[in-house]
Amino acid sequence: MGKVAKALTIAGSDSGGGAGIQADLKTFQELSVYGMSALTAVTAQNTLGVQGVFPMTPEAVAEQITSIGEDIGVDALKTGMLFSADIIEAVSVKIKDYGWEKIVVDPVMIAKGGASLLQDAAVSAMKTSLLPVSYVITPNIPEAEVLTGMKIITNEDKKEACKRLMNLGVKNVVIKGGHDSDEQESTDLLFDGIDFHVFKNKRIPTKNTHGTGCTFSAAITAELAKGKSIYDAVSTAKSFISAAIEDDLEIGNGHGPTNHWAYRKGAVKL
Repeated sequence: MGKVAKALTIAGSDSGGGAGIQADLKTFQELSVYGMSALTAVTAQNTLGVQGVFPMTPEAVAEQITSIGEDIGVDALKTGMLFSADIIEAVSVKIKDYGWEKIVVDPVMIAKGGASLLQDAAVSAMKTSLLPVSYVITPNIPEAEVLTGMKIITNEDKKEACKRLMNLGVKNVVIKGGHDSDEQESTDLLFDGIDFHVFKNKRIPTKNTHGTGCTFSAAITAELAKGKSIYDAVSTAKSFISAAIEDDLEIGNGHGPTNHWAYRKGAVKL
């Protein structure tokens, strides 16, 4: 057996299993990558919303990352819910200490149910500490608006937001189209610093989209861990999340989770 690709998720736990480290580890497994985790917070959460958030100390987060860095190593990592400025700073320091380069930042700010998952002071810490060491950031439109301070409505707005995010030190930007006004298609825009690449899929009418952002960024991370280019990683991630949304699990009474084994199931059919 050849070298096993290894991916780390630094994120919160979702007790409902649809988002957070649970979604990340499921995605890593489905894409044949060895998954590891450093927990930033435990949430009491289900498809109806977030009932509680219980953060770890920055020291606890840093120690988990050290344990992995000193022994197993990391080919790519992603960050999800980081909760506080102190945790963001601790994570950024560790990334620099180990010289890790394939860093995927999913700037998780608000849960599907509307609960805030990122303290206000953490936004500036993300911009000054984490984004400069990032390889790619994957905001949805509301998150990109917060990070850039601009309103995003048109495709030209998306392109301008990509450039502003790039100015913060990120090497690649993917602005997700889940919040687009287009009811027929969901369009993700990748900017690699030179070219813009568009990834379109038909919009699937469903409320069961809990964890889509986590899953999409985890799929990018898994593919980068295997040595794929950013374009190929985003392309696979788009296919992975589209399959996960389309093959509905119908779990829970609110915003249900996506189906993490749908992509593999589709691949087996071919």
